[in-house]
This record gives sequence, structure tokens and C-alpha cells, in this order.
Amino acid sequence: MLKGLGGLGDMAKMMKKAQEMQGKMTQIQDDLEQVEVHAEAGAGLVKITSNAKGQVKSLEIDPSILVASEKEVVEDLIVAALNEAMTKGQEAKQKELSKLTEGLNLPPGMKLPF
Repeated sequence: MLKGLGGLGDMAKMMKKAQEMQGKMTQIQDDLEQVEVHAEAGAGLVKITSNAKGQVKSLEIDPSILVASEKEVVEDLIVAALNEAMTKGQEAKQKELSKLTEGLNLPPGMKLPF
């Protein structure tokens, strides 16, 4: 197609690859909204469902801990469950993003800025 133009043929291939990658990235970003992660704290007294983008979808609190004297415990359990959900969401996100970078031959441990 671009024969005789030196490295421009390779440049065209790179641009096409970049466009394909951008399309895949957009799809992955959309998919991350659908990936659900579940986390809990206090042996299931507090449960959180979120997506891989870090958006909390639901929060369940066992009614047995909803007493005024246990306020600080409930708050701590909510924070612990949220932190676990965020960690699981990040792991799910990295798993999805690794699908995008599989063929790029990136050095081990290198993460793209997404």
C-alpha cells in the first residue's frame, strides 16, 4: 500500500494498531462497569457490592449490629468492607487491562496509566 515510502508503511500499521487498542480500551472501560466485586467485613456483618471502576452498588448491614453503643464498630466494619471492595475492584481492573496489553510485549510489571 505505501510501498516505496520507507518507514511510513510501518507507521501506518502502528497507527492502525493504536486505533484498535483505543477501541479495545473503550470497550474494557465499559466492561469494568459491569464487573461486580463483593466484599465483607466482620464475618459478613457488613457486605458491599461494587464494580471494577470503584462505584459502590450496594451496602448491607446486619441489623444485629445497629445499636447506638456499636456505632464505632459499624463504622470500622464499613470502612474495612469498602477498602476490600476497592482492592478487589483494582485487581479486576488490572485483570481486564492485561487482556489489552497481552500482545504488546511490555516489560513485566509495567502498567499503563489507566
